[in-house]
Amino acid sequence: MSEKYLMQVNDTVSLCEQITANGFSFVPGQQVREWLLASNPGALSDWGVFDASWDGMPLDEYMADGGSYRRRRFATLSAEKTGPIMLEPHQPHYQSREYNSLNGGIARIYEPIPASLVQGPTMQGVLHLCRDLFSRLRPDARWHIEAHQFRIEASQQAHGKPAPEGVHRDGVDYVLVMMVKRVNISSGTTTLHNLNKVVLDSFTLTNPLDWALVDDKRCMHGVTQVEQIDSTQAAYRDVLVVTFTDKTSVAMG
Repeated sequence: MSEKYLMQVNDTVSLCEQITANGFSFVPGQQVREWLLASNPGALSDWGVFDASWDGMPLDEYMADGGSYRRRRFATLSAEKTGPIMLEPHQPHYQSREYNSLNGGIARIYEPIPASLVQGPTMQGVLHLCRDLFSRLRPDARWHIEAHQFRIEASQQAHGKPAPEGVHRDGVDYVLVMMVKRVNISSGTTTLHNLNKVVLDSFTLTNPLDWALVDDKRCMHGVTQVEQIDSTQAAYRDVLVVTFTDKTSVAMG
């Protein structure tokens, strides 16, 4: 990570300041763990179940590049500035081709993330921490939230592509990418760019709970391909991606 953007983030106020200044931030997993446990000592009590839920996910059947390297599940939620974060009825995921030139332009229907997982301590802790953070940046927001479980698999025959659409925006307000685990892979470096695709910084999410936070209005992001290390062992990258869109600004056009 470049010195230009590296600063100590030891509380959510300084994290907000960093996102405001730069349009993005990296937060080490140990710091995220401390924040979660400070707000609720049992926040990670179901981590084993949370981690294991990435196993057995169905293939993403909508890959326009013909790839079979991505597995995923999806959930839609909503939240006000304070109060509960509500799981909404299951619905398709849609992005315009403006934001996803590879797979956009169609309604994609994915298997739902199990309600028990969404309502469990780990997911709820992460969602509330993000909601509280982003609500400091947008105090009047009413949030539409989309959560995605992704597993990107790699083999000797094909590298895995965490961002097959390339450097992109998601068409939302804020994005969280949280590392769950990396198994037998190299690379998978997150890159941050301005809206002209000039590189601002890069870092690799390595440890569980490592965060990349992006102001999607101001920055583009991408991830390099992941490569299998040991050809005799499974190789994959598991992440949780959560996007936050202010319904107030959408309603206003």
